[in-house]
Amino acid sequence: MPLTADAHPLVKLPAAEAALVQRVRELVATHIGPDAQRVAQEDVFAWDTFRLLAREGVIASAFPRAWGGTEASMLARVRIVEELASACTTAASLVTGTDLSSRPIVAGGSAALKDALLPGLAAGRTQSAFALTEPGAGSDVARLATRFVDAPDGGVLISGEKKFITRAGTADMLVVVARREGGPAGSKGLSAFVVPRPSPGLQVSATVPKAGWNGVPIAMVRFDQVHVPASHRLGDEGRGMAIAQDTLLRARIGHAAIALGRMRGALQIATQYAAQRQVFGQAVAGHQGIQWMVASMAATLESTRCLVYSTALRYDAGDADAGVHASIAKMQATDACMRLVVDALQLLGGNGYLRAYPLERFFRDAKMNQIGEGTSEIHKGLIGRHVLQQAAGLPQHPCLDLEPDLWCGDGEAAWA
Repeated sequence: MPLTADAHPLVKLPAAEAALVQRVRELVATHIGPDAQRVAQEDVFAWDTFRLLAREGVIASAFPRAWGGTEASMLARVRIVEELASACTTAASLVTGTDLSSRPIVAGGSAALKDALLPGLAAGRTQSAFALTEPGAGSDVARLATRFVDAPDGGVLISGEKKFITRAGTADMLVVVARREGGPAGSKGLSAFVVPRPSPGLQVSATVPKAGWNGVPIAMVRFDQVHVPASHRLGDEGRGMAIAQDTLLRARIGHAAIALGRMRGALQIATQYAAQRQVFGQAVAGHQGIQWMVASMAATLESTRCLVYSTALRYDAGDADAGVHASIAKMQATDACMRLVVDALQLLGGNGYLRAYPLERFFRDAKMNQIGEGTSEIHKGLIGRHVLQQAAGLPQHPCLDLEPDLWCGDGEAAWA
């Protein structure tokens, strides 16, 4: 059934993960869904929702067992995010955002640094923020301008500016990607560090207002000779790009899962409204034109679900092409979500545009999915280059003749 993911042939979760997904579904029905409209009214960090997710072990699903996590599979996390996003973008983003901001520590931190930081992050006692984007560099990570130089004690001093940093105002630490002053250009010169808060020289702006996606505020961050101990570097020097790419891959799958969940919620809202709303003497759902709209939306939802689930399975299997499939899923799911939400809002007519109904909120939140972690246009470029490179390595298609014989048997040109 398009409106549910129960018993989907691509989903076979262990009992513990299936139970967590079921618990999340119950929380959506009893707490998160009924509270979603209130949470979305003001762009302040949704502490109540975050603490609920932490208490229920949802936040811990992103972390290894050795540091208090449950190390859930990507497929299970996609299902969790889908359930949350069907009612509340904020709740879903709190889960994906924790992964985004903490994954670099999991992937690149020393044993001692992980011991010090990960248990608190997994339990929700502390928070981190991922400081990557800059005023002059968004998706083009190789153009990052934030710099670091060696400090006398063996650590580093970081200077620069970051923008659009989610959780910057609430984070206890920031994962910062910077390049060595005078070092290699491009991605090879990038390194990643954990910067504690508070730190002298670190400034966080007031919350930057945005159109939607409330409950997870963003801010600007400035670094002025901020000292970072040598023990807080993540991985070897010059490995910042690799750490960022692994983090962004997971974040892109997360964006796709949020879009998938929102699509499911929007279709459920629209169809239930259409079944109850009377127009011209019958339910809106009784009109063939509405039924055709619903059919198209249902087909889009199910095809998107198959794409997102299969991408999660590829990631869990360690597929070498998981990165490009994450780009495909992120692009396709977020673009399809925007179209489906617009159609669902249209189905509600004037009511769809009112803040009293949830689709107005879904509409504003859906746009951000097309922008965050690489715009759809960026991913089209990545995907296109990958497919062209792949095609170049394949044998010539048996039906393709680059120099066909265009002459007829009688000597006349075929086009004469």
